[in-house]
Amino acid sequence: MRGNYWLGNELISQLTTTRPYKLRFDLQSRASSANWYVAEYSSFVVQSEAQNFRLVVSGYSGNAGNDAFAYHNRMMFTTYDRDNDLSPSGNCAAAHGGGFWHKTCATVEVNSIRGIIGADDFSWEGLVGGKLLQSSRMWLQC
Repeated sequence: MRGNYWLGNELISQLTTTRPYKLRFDLQSRASSANWYVAEYSSFVVQSEAQNFRLVVSGYSGNAGNDAFAYHNRMMFTTYDRDNDLSPSGNCAAAHGGGFWHKTCATVEVNSIRGIIGADDFSWEGLVGGKLLQSSRMWLQC
């Protein structure tokens, strides 16, 4: 499957708050595009809209390197029109070209289309094959 797809935070919240889900990232580095890296989380919950779709994630395993997504744990979802991040310099979703559980702003940018420094912000900090991504996938597993 090619392209960009997002189930929507409301549906993800409904799914993950009613039963336990795991989250898996498949990450393809630009530096070593033949290699795919995995970051899995044994517990993944997106809280309701009343909590601004707050992320609760834990239980990292995989070969992606460090647990970069943990930086975003307990953050509310930020979009262009709903600035829920902690950045003192503005809205991270607007600056990086995509909604996400931004903090100040991101160590994981799998929803970015551009960033403060340009297209190089499609990334996963500390990724073994180099932080810049060729592609990524997020999978829910029950």
